[in-house]
Amino acid sequence: MDWITLLRSLQSDFLCRLKSGFPLYCKSEGQHSELTVISGQRLKVLRDFCWLMAEKYKRTSSVRDVFIGNLKGKLGEEVVKERLADFITEIDYEKRLGGDGGSDFTLTLNPEVGVEVKSRHGTIDTVRWSVSAKEVEKNAVVVCVLIQEEVNEAQTEYNLLLAGFLPTQMIKLKRGKISFGIEQLLYAGGLLPYLQDFQRSVNCDHDVAKFNQVNHVEKSNSAFAPILNKQQKIRTEINLQSDDALGYKNRGYSRCEMGEYEGGIADYNQAIQINPHFTDAYYFRGHAYFDLGKYAAAIDDFSQVIKMNYSYSDAYYHRGHALLIFGDKQGAIADFRKAADLYWQDGKLIEHQQTQAIILDLEIEQSLDVLNF
Repeated sequence: MDWITLLRSLQSDFLCRLKSGFPLYCKSEGQHSELTVISGQRLKVLRDFCWLMAEKYKRTSSVRDVFIGNLKGKLGEEVVKERLADFITEIDYEKRLGGDGGSDFTLTLNPEVGVEVKSRHGTIDTVRWSVSAKEVEKNAVVVCVLIQEEVNEAQTEYNLLLAGFLPTQMIKLKRGKISFGIEQLLYAGGLLPYLQDFQRSVNCDHDVAKFNQVNHVEKSNSAFAPILNKQQKIRTEINLQSDDALGYKNRGYSRCEMGEYEGGIADYNQAIQINPHFTDAYYFRGHAYFDLGKYAAAIDDFSQVIKMNYSYSDAYYHRGHALLIFGDKQGAIADFRKAADLYWQDGKLIEHQQTQAIILDLEIEQSLDVLNF
């Protein structure tokens, strides 16, 4: 069982317990808890801050609306701060109008990695959170908090539920916004482990980039050459585990992740030469061509993938984007519709919803084109 399937299963169990009124509750900072209670002096501090923000930005909206908007955000952030503790660092609100700059926290050991918190009041059956393309781009995860009480000036206690999270790499959003319900989130107990693993992977990428930089600068220095040559040999042996199609495909993927698209394509070519039926090699080569702006070649590769595997949803999705760039809106809509159907069948609800949103946007554009004509 993969980790996504596991967290979705735990989310289903979480929803059953919520409906029965038995969420997990732990007061200890840094420990997982589905429920967080905020009241007393702690709530007073949040209120005082939000009134200051309301006074500061009263010219852009009513004082009460600014107060409530800020309090909703601060309540959600307080939940995440308590659960993740020193692992994250809060971004200074004073630098942003209304506190919304696309990220609410960064990882303490890596300030380049953002965490966005979304807080909403409602019931588990109706509540929805939304995220913009900008927020997806700036953050590693979107964390969702459910506020059970109506947010107002007189409320003396809030019972807040850590509703779940979504890694932004699962949200394929290029523009606009997308919304989702609690059943589409991953179980929040996996949030910290996911961020820890994400941080390790980012640090590893930085180490590779640093090595490449040192290798470029010092390659002519005889004192460093033996060490660097040995490191390069080890790196090559790790990436190319064996002289087979999978080894070339894996190395091609690693090269493309580092921006070495031409080298990546060369490796995908080798993989396909060894195994002409290697679907993933065609798929990732199509991605590399797309990133290089070679859209016709990308379409050819995605089409080959679909020919070999009629149910390869992502191939339809990305071929749709390439067709759209060529101006073939009808072809793009057909591909997006097929992708949406396959996502729905596979239970990929977020991917299904965002693909449907793209289809709607394209259909509206076409309607406007007809009216303008």
